Amino acid sequence: MDTTRGLERVLAFEWFFVMSGTYRVFIVLDKEYGERLSELNQAGPVWIVDTPRNRAAAQKIWEVAPNRSHLEGVTAFKINADDSPEDNLVNELDAIDLHHGIHSANPPYTVLEAVGVQINKRLETELSKFGFNQFQSTEAGFIAVRPLPHPISE
Repeated sequence: MDTTRGLERVLAFEWFFVMSGTYRVFIVLDKEYGERLSELNQAGPVWIVDTPRNRAAAQKIWEVAPNRSHLEGVTAFKINADDSPEDNLVNELDAIDLHHGIHSANPPYTVLEAVGVQINKRLETELSKFGFNQFQSTEAGFIAVRPLPHPISE
């Protein structure tokens, strides 16, 4: 297996989103992500599981920029400790879409980058309900992409 070619494909995928200015939201399901949060938040808004270590890192960001909106800041969300990272992601999709989708952002997010969970058929099915139709595994999780959604006609 040629891992170099796979890495090149992931890097090209990632480069496109960085260079295109695409609105990307991160969701971190790693309960021990901690201090890495500050660097990730520089790339876009982050939703992170609310654990003591992650909350401490989020609190530092909130103290430095208390007026930062949810469209660019950090949101810590509660989880059931018995649920899997996959379940935690599925449970949070509606809230993420409400806060970063067509009703809250212009343009709405078109990229969801997950950390701490790998893409699988169940997640592809759940994400497709929100229009995501491209999925790329990464070392830390996966990237899901959808076309730019159009506002609902009234």
